[in-house]
Amino acid sequence: MSQLTELAGTYVLDPTHSTLGFVTRHAMVTKVRGSFDEYSGTATIDGADPSASTLAVEIKAASINTRNADRDAHLRSGDFFETEAYPDITFRGTGFAIDGDVAEVTGDLTIRGVTRSLTIPFEYQGAATDPFGNQRIGFEGSAVINRSDFGLTWNAALETGGFLVSDKITLELEISAVRQA
Repeated sequence: MSQLTELAGTYVLDPTHSTLGFVTRHAMVTKVRGSFDEYSGTATIDGADPSASTLAVEIKAASINTRNADRDAHLRSGDFFETEAYPDITFRGTGFAIDGDVAEVTGDLTIRGVTRSLTIPFEYQGAATDPFGNQRIGFEGSAVINRSDFGLTWNAALETGGFLVSDKITLELEISAVRQA
């Protein structure tokens, strides 16, 4: 396995081997997980000089998938993502640092037209050449955001106290990327 500081080149996100997921508390007693099925991303990595690295990710908000068609339709509506007016969720890297096997990526996350800075620590999982000759790298990361910071404020009060949907959302990211150049 190569070291993170040895990586260099342009890599494209492989959506068939990656997951851009999330989890939130529902009705204060359980968790609901979901993911986005349509996205693309490109990173130019310079492990020797992380500040020279770049990252751009675009997610189709309407591709949200929580394994429940009614809930997904509600999430696409004006109560949440309002996907007709705001079809894309984007993340643009603005700062990169390496500490051992962790790449800390700071960037601008834009959801529903609102942009906030977010730092995501990505643990480097290694590099490999797949059976088709593609050079792959893998990362896993997570970060917590408040959905209300992005204008996602719909909720319903519960008779027992509290709310139907938590404000806290944990992003869970499993990344496989293929070297292009």
